[in-house]
Amino acid sequence: MHYGALLAALMLVASCKSQLQPTVSKEQYYQIDSTLQADTGIVNYYSPYKAKLESEMNRVIGYSDVALQKDNGEESLAGNFFADALLWKGKQLDPDVQASFGTKGGIRSGLKAGNITVGNIFEMMPFENAVTVLTLGGEDMLRWAAFMAKTGGQPVSGVRLDIRDGQVENFLVQGKPVDPKATYKLVTYDYLANGGDYVTCFDNVLARKDHAQRIRETLMEYVSDLTKNGKHIQGKIDGRVRIVK
Repeated sequence: MHYGALLAALMLVASCKSQLQPTVSKEQYYQIDSTLQADTGIVNYYSPYKAKLESEMNRVIGYSDVALQKDNGEESLAGNFFADALLWKGKQLDPDVQASFGTKGGIRSGLKAGNITVGNIFEMMPFENAVTVLTLGGEDMLRWAAFMAKTGGQPVSGVRLDIRDGQVENFLVQGKPVDPKATYKLVTYDYLANGGDYVTCFDNVLARKDHAQRIRETLMEYVSDLTKNGKHIQGKIDGRVRIVK
């Protein structure tokens, strides 16, 4: 574009912008509190949807014999439940999946003892993260173990990890040491596969398969499957991740 034409265009934009600046002739503030009357038209419009949503959130899908606490230790009841559910779904999607991985920060709350509702699962995983299966070489599996050791352990299933002074002391996948020349399949979710939560060990994957299945849906299916088979959630600390001294 010719410089003269460009200058004219810029002046026109600036002129239009200045003409569109809002002006306030009289300021008035409104107090928003319990004295403010609700718009009955709006309330009547959304009330049926609100009732339907509350009914679904309060629907009982299972029962937990113990409270699944969420904490930032190397292993937690909530973390074990989460990772076990993820591995359960991963094996359904791909029978070759050997391990699962989440992060402590990704689990937003634990689960209470007693009836477990759809709403409880939403509280644990409110995000729209979806299931992802990664194929990794053995060396990158060891990088993954190093990441977990450095961060004091993370929610996992299918592995055994011993940590000493922030370093990997022992790491087993399905009860066996990792072969640096072998390949492994790991189920996680898209946010972590994309490098979320400072995960840097998935930058060299051999293959990646993203699924439409949401993590939240996976948790609900897992609990419902236990219920269908006459089982309760029975969380326990089993030493899958340990900090040794």
